[in-house]
This record gives sequence, C-alpha cells and structure tokens, in this order.
Amino acid sequence: MTQNITQIPAPRVPFLDERTGQISREWFRFLNNQFQLTGGGTTQTTIADLEITPSLAANVEDELAVVKGQLDDLQKGPPRFEPGLVNYGSFYSTDTQAATLINTAYAITYNNADPAYGIYRDPGDSSKIKVSRPAIYNVQFSIQVDKTSGGTGRLYIWPAINGTAVPDSASLIQIQGNDAEIFSAANFFLPLSNGDYFQLYFSVDSIDVQLANFAASAPVPGIPSIILTVMQVYV
Repeated sequence: MTQNITQIPAPRVPFLDERTGQISREWFRFLNNQFQLTGGGTTQTTIADLEITPSLAANVEDELAVVKGQLDDLQKGPPRFEPGLVNYGSFYSTDTQAATLINTAYAITYNNADPAYGIYRDPGDSSKIKVSRPAIYNVQFSIQVDKTSGGTGRLYIWPAINGTAVPDSASLIQIQGNDAEIFSAANFFLPLSNGDYFQLYFSVDSIDVQLANFAASAPVPGIPSIILTVMQVYV
C-alpha cells in the first residue's frame, strides 16, 4: 500500500469543528505544516513559479492518486433525501357497496382521495388505482363488513393487477347474525410498472353481506366502507 506522505487528515475528519464552527484541529495542523514547509510566508516563490509544472519523481503519480482518492472521499456523503420522489396515495369510499349476485366478482370503488403523488384513480373507472412509476408498492386496505339479515355469510377479497387476480392472495371473512359488523385489514407488496393499475375485488355467498359505510355520529367520525393506502417502497 502506498504510504500517505502528505499526512492529510482521514476522510472521516470534518473540516469544520461542529462545536465551535471553526476549522478542526487536525486540518489546522495539516495546513499549518504546509505553510511552514513552503517557507512560512518568507519564501520568494511567486504565483508565476507555482504555475510551472515540476518534474515528477517515479512514485509521485502513485502518491497523487492516493491523495486524489482521499479528496474524493471527503466529498462523499449519505444520499440526500429529496421529498416528492416517493409515490404515495390514499383513497376511500363513503358508499355502501353490495353485490346483487352471489359468487360473482365485484370491483371495489373509491369516491374520495386524500393528497397523493404519482398514484391516482382512473378517471374512467374509480375502481382502478394507477401508478406513474415502475416500483414495488405496499398496498394496505381496511374494510367494514356488515350483514343485514340473520344466518352466516362469507365475503372474499383479493387484489388484481391489470384485471388479472394475483395468485394466492384472497382473504375470507365470515360474518354471522343480523347487523353484525366486522372490521378487516390486509396488505400486499405488488410489483407495478408505469401505467399499470390494480383493483380490489370482493365476492359473497349471500347478498346480505356488504361493505358498509356508516355516517358520523358524535363523537365518532364517519366509517368508510373501505380505506386504501398505497406507498412506493422500492424503485
């Protein structure tokens, strides 16, 4: 390994002391040594002299490469976070969503959206959530399931990408009794490309099982039939 004959401080040593806001002791010593080695201000060397390229010894190029690498390291730092580069979105529905046929897939729709960036509802189909950047997305949802008559009913829910159901992704909620309510939630990691869309579908084995919205009743705020949040987790 080439010896560091310059004694330049290590890359981890800050140029400014965070406690005082002044030059750090290590860097002061280094620069002061350079000052003394070059004559301490008494040398007759001029700017014109400094502009003349000196002849290089055999190992000077290697030493310069070491110094250049150390200077490059000084400029390196952790990547800066730039807000707005991560896609996100939140959507919900204040509609009660019910099936008219059993054992039939129905796409869940959204009639409200919170602030979002790069993720949006399809203007022509409010069940489709679209993304503007290829990435892995964390998709989380919560639903309010209700039954309007006695007996037992089942509701199935699953995600689909571009109209195709995601394999091995369905969940089953079983509910019993009139006016029985169940809250359920789940999340998925979905790989999506620019312009792709995903949907959540549900199916029931009894048409009295539904996704229910409940109006606000003080002190409780309204209960949407579904709340959906989407966050980009990997580019």
